[in-house]
Amino acid sequence: MRSYDFVMDRTEDGRRLKMMPVDEYTRECFAIEVERSITAEDVIGTLERLFGQRGAPAFIRSDNGPEFEARALKQWLALSEVETLYIELGSSWENAYVESFIGRFEDEMLKREAFADLIEAKVLVEEYPRAPQPPTAA
Repeated sequence: MRSYDFVMDRTEDGRRLKMMPVDEYTRECFAIEVERSITAEDVIGTLERLFGQRGAPAFIRSDNGPEFEARALKQWLALSEVETLYIELGSSWENAYVESFIGRFEDEMLKREAFADLIEAKVLVEEYPRAPQPPTAA
């Protein structure tokens, strides 16, 4: 099972950043795409690359946002033999793993960084640790 969702931020000039973490039950984030806009075709491209690297899951969980409900994505997932599990509107706890990752990502990265531009956001997000970190000894 894999899951994905979007998280939003802005660059210093106020322009939108859209990020798509792709998370799995191991809580390892396989990718975080950072763009001004992410379309259904972009989602397909990311999933195609990840499925090639790690294999296709039996299911993928998401909310029912327009990018995840797009006909092109649904058709591509069906051809890839991946079933979709959509969470109920307003029920983010149904996608707990990715929501937990997004919360940590927002606290540790987005609330601490002011991105000058898209390139800086991509570089800094690429350096963000994607696997769960072991607790540190006090």
